[in-house]
Amino acid sequence: MSALHSLLLVMAGGALGAGARFLLGSWLLRQLGSGFPWGTFAVNIIGSFAAGVLLVYLQKPDAAPWLRPLLMTGLLGGLTTYSALMVDCLLLWRELDKPELALIYLALTLIVGALALLIGWQLGQVVRG
Repeated sequence: MSALHSLLLVMAGGALGAGARFLLGSWLLRQLGSGFPWGTFAVNIIGSFAAGVLLVYLQKPDAAPWLRPLLMTGLLGGLTTYSALMVDCLLLWRELDKPELALIYLALTLIVGALALLIGWQLGQVVRG
């Protein structure tokens, strides 16, 4: 697979992931309000879970080599966002004067994200057989 082909796959996956992040974030904002950054939290947890599943699947010898740049780098890279996590923490801490909520959000994202990754990886193992 050429570097250009890989780049195009990453870009296509990234566009899909970013679009999904926007849609989910907008929907959660309408449903739950702006008191907590539910959109960023949700995409990071969903992305962690999906990464766990994909890690197992993409390690199979018969996995198509084009899936890794499309799904892991592109789709999940566009869907999840560490920079938005940090911005949300700063806004909660400084602008909304809620340092405790910022720390809870950060801890929840890291802990639940790690658990989602592990569960996704275990599910991938079960599905793989």
